[in-house]
This record gives sequence, structure tokens and C-alpha cells, in this order.
Amino acid sequence: MPELPTAAIDYPDSYWRSLLYFNGYRLAVAAVLMLGTSVLGQSLIFGAWNRPLFISGCAAYVVFAAIGFGTIAARRPAFPVQLVIQVGGDILFIVLLLHASGGISSGLGLLLLANLAAAGIISRGRLTLFFASLASVAVLLEHTYEVLFFYGSYTLYLQAGFLSIGYFATAWLAHALAKRATASEQLAAQREVDLASMSQVSQLVMQDMQDGVIVVDARGIVRQMNARAEELLGPAPKVRDLYLQEYNSGLAARLTRWRENPQAGFDPLRTILTQKVTAARFVPVGSRESQGVVIFIEDLTRIQTQAQQMKLVSLGRLTANIAHEIRNPLSAINHATELLQEEQGANETQRRLLQIIHDNAQRLDRMVQDVLRLNRRDRAVRETFALADFLHNFVTQFCEIEKIDRSLMRVELSARPRVSFDRSHLNQVMWNLCRNALRYCRREAGSVRITVASGGAPGTVELSVIDDGPGVPEALRAHLFEPFFTTASSGTGLGLYIAKEVCDANGASLSYIERAVGAQFMVVIRSV
Repeated sequence: MPELPTAAIDYPDSYWRSLLYFNGYRLAVAAVLMLGTSVLGQSLIFGAWNRPLFISGCAAYVVFAAIGFGTIAARRPAFPVQLVIQVGGDILFIVLLLHASGGISSGLGLLLLANLAAAGIISRGRLTLFFASLASVAVLLEHTYEVLFFYGSYTLYLQAGFLSIGYFATAWLAHALAKRATASEQLAAQREVDLASMSQVSQLVMQDMQDGVIVVDARGIVRQMNARAEELLGPAPKVRDLYLQEYNSGLAARLTRWRENPQAGFDPLRTILTQKVTAARFVPVGSRESQGVVIFIEDLTRIQTQAQQMKLVSLGRLTANIAHEIRNPLSAINHATELLQEEQGANETQRRLLQIIHDNAQRLDRMVQDVLRLNRRDRAVRETFALADFLHNFVTQFCEIEKIDRSLMRVELSARPRVSFDRSHLNQVMWNLCRNALRYCRREAGSVRITVASGGAPGTVELSVIDDGPGVPEALRAHLFEPFFTTASSGTGLGLYIAKEVCDANGASLSYIERAVGAQFMVVIRSV
């Protein structure tokens, strides 16, 4: 007898479930044989030689099957031991019933074919030939017993031999099917692991993508969406079946048009909720567009910003070189003009012309300084200081240099935080914002207000410069922070752009806030 696996092996539930169904089949066969023989009596060949023995054997077979339910439920003894006991019991009881029915000619030996096939499949091909050998030996011994003691026919050995061949053929077929089933299970398990890994990788790739990704099926239901898509299009409702039409009707309309004409082009899509300008690209899933589609949402604002940054890098290098070349001649012109202004005997016309030269030389010098600052904006050396003290000193210095009354500017502090910022950079930002506010305000008491308040996000502070002027027209607000954009004839168009770049270099942000009256520029700074 081959060596059985030890009881320490933990067999899956599927093995025990199959053994339970097999035992149910055993109970049904035993019960049908017993009831059929008891009810139909002499009309059946079953039990024809020894009916009491047949009925007793069926009853014992029913009890054996019933006990099997208990041992299977308790899972004691181990699975392979139970399988050997049960298949051995099948062989014993069926051969006994076969003997009580007159031997091979009764046909009951065929019942073992189903048992051997079931045993081979349940055991995944193990012990199948051993069970077939037991069944063959049992049938041959039973017929030999009949030949020796009850005048059985020698010619029925051929039938017993064919029956034994059937046992081995059934066992071998069950063994082959079990091996194939086992290989299929292992392949399915490996595919399951591979699919799980691929799904996890796909999830990680989707979540880390700079573009939004939405997977939509043929019915228009959103099956998958990454976080970037929600950032661009807005948060998705937490419902079971989210239709794209309900989530974003504009994107759904583009999808419908694309399905009608895959070559169609689309204008950029502006999302009202997030104010993002996006472009949608559709990729079909499978060979037909109706099966589903993957929608890639590209942030055009980010792409435009990157393109502008690349353009500005080249422009900054060029202008920096030009600024260095003209700085020395410009200084010479400015110095010569100041010397000429100090000479005596110049008439009014000469003094006016010299003043024009001096003013324009100063303007050119400021422009050169702004251009040179473009290349120094990322050299931030952050300091920690009290914002209130800095603002009071700044306002005093600003009023003295611009020669304005101190009452024109007002500092309003609802918080007194300490901030982390490059002091010279913050001075540059405030100087630019306050000079713009002074240019457009009414120049009355409190026309320029500097306010400090706690930020909306934890660990931030909002520093605002507010004036009571006409404000910025809506058509110009989108261009406020673009380089070389200005509405003043004497401006360089670099002030607000440099201020925003300086804020970015210090981990802060600069933005324009719409107001009913006047203009407001807000700097959001990290507090410590």
C-alpha cells in the first residue's frame, strides 16, 4: 500500500466539500438499493441468491455512509485516511452485495466504476490505481469463491477480467483528468496572482500619473478614476453606478461625438467647479469603441505653464546678457548727466533736457535691475522673524523714500505670527505691491491698507495689500503675473511677475483677490 500523506497537511475546504458530496452519493445508492429490494422484492435480480444478506449489507452500507458524515464534519481522521476508508468500504459492501445477488452476472460490479472515478477526482489523482487494484482483486476473489464453493462458471472470469480492465481504465482516466484539473487550478492561481499584481501596478501607475484617467464602459458608467481626474474635474459623487453624463456632461458629450467620429477634434474643456482648462483624449478598450473607453484628461494649464517656463528660461538668459552689456554704458550716461546738472550757467531748456535724460536713464536702470533679478529669484535665504515688526519698519521706510504722508498707509494686524521668508525678498515683494497700490489709490488717509490674518490652511498667514482705487479690469486679470505686461507707460512689466516668482522661491504664493472696490493682492506665507 502506498504511503499516505500525514495528517499535518492542511487540505482546502474544496477537498472536504467534494468528499461530503461523494458520501452523499454513497448514502443515496445504499438507500435506493435497500428500499428497491424491500419494496419490489422478487422482481429484482438484486439479492436473488441471498436476500437477507443483501438487505443487511444495504443497511450496513447506509450506516457506514451516515457515520461518514460525522467524521467529515469533524475532519477526523485526516482527509487521505478518510478517503481510503470510504473507498475501501465501497469496495467491500458492493462486492458483498454482488455476492448476495449471484456474482458477476448481477451487474452490481459496475457501481464501482463511479466510485473509482469519484475517488480519483477527489484525491486529485492520488491512490487511483491502488483503489482500482483493490476493486479488481475483490471482484476476482469473489468470483473465485463462487467457483470453488458454489459451482460458479469459469466462463465468467472473462467478464470479471473485462470489469477489472474497466476499473483500471476508469482509474487512469480519473487520474489524467485530476492531473489536468490540478494543473488548471495551479495555472488559474498563478494567473490570479499575476492579475492581482497587474491590477495593483495599474492602480499605482494611475494614481501617480500627471494626467487624469477615467475608465468608462459601454453603458457610460465610470468604472475607474484616479485622484488626478478628480482634481481636474471635481470630486466624484460616492454612488454605486456613476454615469459620466451625471458627473461631467461636457466630457460625456465629447465622448458621444468621438464615438460617432473618432477623428473629430475638440476645443479645450473648462471645468466650472475647478476652473481648470483641460483637453480630453479617448482610447478605445478592445477592438470596438462601444466596448469601453479610457479617457485621458490633460491639464492644459500645467502644459502652458511648462512651455512658458521654458520660454522664460531662454529669455532670461538672453536678457541677463544684454543687461550686463548695457549696465556700464547706462551708468556712465547717468553719471555724466548728474555732472552736467551740477554745472552753473545752464538755461531752463538745458536743465529740462538734462532732467529728461536723467529720468529715462533711471528708468532704464530700474529695468536692468529687474531683469537681473530674474536670475536671482531662486537664491532665497529664509529667515524667521516677526512679521508685525517687519511691516512697521517697511511702512516707515516706504513713506520716507516715496515722500508720502504716513497716514496714507495703514497696517491692520489680526494676528502677530512669525514667518519663514527671505527678508530682502519680502521687502522686494511688498515694495512692488505697495508702489502699485500707491499709483492707483485715491491718496487719502488709509487708502493703502496692509492686513495680516491667519490663513485658511493650518500653519499659514495671509498678508494682503489693499487699495481704494478702481481695481483691475476683468479682462486684464488673467495677464497680471505675465512678464512684460504693464498698463503704465513708465512700467517695465516685470514687477508682479518677479514678485510671484520670489514668493514661489520662498514656498509662498501671490494671487489677486477680487473686490467690489479697489484691488487686493494676497501673499500666503508659512508661519512658524
